[in-house]
Amino acid sequence: MIYTGQINEFIRLEEITPNNCELLKEKIKEGLSIIWAVEALHIKVDGVVTLVKENEIIFVTEYHNVEIVQVQKVRLIRFNRAFYCILDHDSEVGCKGVLFFGAAQLAKIEIPNLEFEKFETLWKMFVIEMLSKDDLKSEMLQMMLKRLLILCIRIYKEQAELTHFDKQQFDIVREYNYLVEIHFRSKHQVSDYAVLLHKSPKTLSNVFKKVGKKTPLQIIQDRIMLESIRLLRYTDKSIKEITYEVGYEDIQTFSRFFKKIEGVSPSEFKKKG
Repeated sequence: MIYTGQINEFIRLEEITPNNCELLKEKIKEGLSIIWAVEALHIKVDGVVTLVKENEIIFVTEYHNVEIVQVQKVRLIRFNRAFYCILDHDSEVGCKGVLFFGAAQLAKIEIPNLEFEKFETLWKMFVIEMLSKDDLKSEMLQMMLKRLLILCIRIYKEQAELTHFDKQQFDIVREYNYLVEIHFRSKHQVSDYAVLLHKSPKTLSNVFKKVGKKTPLQIIQDRIMLESIRLLRYTDKSIKEITYEVGYEDIQTFSRFFKKIEGVSPSEFKKKG
């Protein structure tokens, strides 16, 4: 089921089975996808095999490369920026830099048993509204998408143990992740992002230490590596072209960086396919 509007706004709602699973790989310009595994799903995201367990949800953008391994039953909600821009509506849903555009991180949540009925009800309402011919159809669909995103971000915060963050700290993490997603090709130092956020590098370090997973520098490096691997694996670009595209001035520096993290040089990685 697809809704399109007069300014190319787009939202798609589909029950995915082995018969139509290619839809999971489809990319639309400025598109975001919510993938809900009704039954366990095996896919590759950017070359990494990912198991999405029953009633887990992942959030992907047009930049993720999705390959199908095994699909049984999945629910897909895909929309574009013209339909609902999570950047323009960040104050409403607060998922920028977390569910979507979270640098190298693929966001995943598990629907809690106590929340399951809410998700089921929302899906049914989505289906009913997609089939309606009401003049307010777009507004109704946007309202339900907004509610779904708010539910998901609440669950994400709980499951990622971020509920102890105050709003200001959580917003710093989100904004940092988003800025890395936007600027990782040209800005490789934490101090670059500290300037953009009007914070000191030490403040950023202290905030991320509370998350207890990655440092601000690791987030930058992981995003550079993800893009490098995408380009090596899915394009015919030369090592030299990739070097410049991810913001390095010479192949030697880029190769040292890549090998330090991946364990092999970019050329060796490319040969392995």
